[in-house]
Amino acid sequence: MKVIIIEDEKLSADHLANLLAKTDSGMKVVDTIDSVKKAVEMFSKGIDADLLFVDIHLADGISFDIFSKVNIDVPVIFTTAFDKYAVQAFRVNSIDYLLKPVGREELTTAIEKFKKLNQKTRQLLPENIPEIFASINKQYKNRFMVKMGDTIVSLKTEEIAHFISEDGLVLAAVGSGRRYPVDYTLDQVSGLVSPDRFFRINRKVLISIDSIQKVNSYFNGRLKITTAGMQEEDGIVSRERVSDFKQWLDK
Repeated sequence: MKVIIIEDEKLSADHLANLLAKTDSGMKVVDTIDSVKKAVEMFSKGIDADLLFVDIHLADGISFDIFSKVNIDVPVIFTTAFDKYAVQAFRVNSIDYLLKPVGREELTTAIEKFKKLNQKTRQLLPENIPEIFASINKQYKNRFMVKMGDTIVSLKTEEIAHFISEDGLVLAAVGSGRRYPVDYTLDQVSGLVSPDRFFRINRKVLISIDSIQKVNSYFNGRLKITTAGMQEEDGIVSRERVSDFKQWLDK
């Protein structure tokens, strides 16, 4: 099985090639490319490979530029120094991603996944590259501008214990118990704050992980969260969200 590595750091490329040889003797690295320009030039003539290992940041640009310029129907495994949350978008259109430094266990898992998946249905589609790139580079809000009477307050997101929807308003509650109205719906706020930090536990509350003091079982398969400054009935995790909530806590 032919493999091409796109990587501008020689040590990283050599490490991956050696690891591949040890992990799967059927994988043969036929070429290593170190730039967007070279990849475009070579791939424009056709790609003689079964699998690509692609780093995101190359010396002359972002590897997504390759896919936007050349039609590529070869499965891709990304290698990257991005954190896990940033590259989750890759799971949709690529085989997998590997965080540097690449380890043998992760590589084995990725190769096994590659072998099980249908290449034609799991290939990385060039038209989806801009959408994936936007997901990776999404910036979450660090602060909210809120108005209290004639005063405008810059409220840091990290200070917010939870957001709650009440009587048509969305309020940002801080640890002291004070609440500030924000000019967004709760659905909009959910897309503006980091999902690593905030979770929508029910239809009216989006809670910060830092504010959770205790979690207890509750009747009908639900959970009850204890946190300062929130009414007990508002801290109930709805039954349909319990599984996702537990996974979020365990990240």
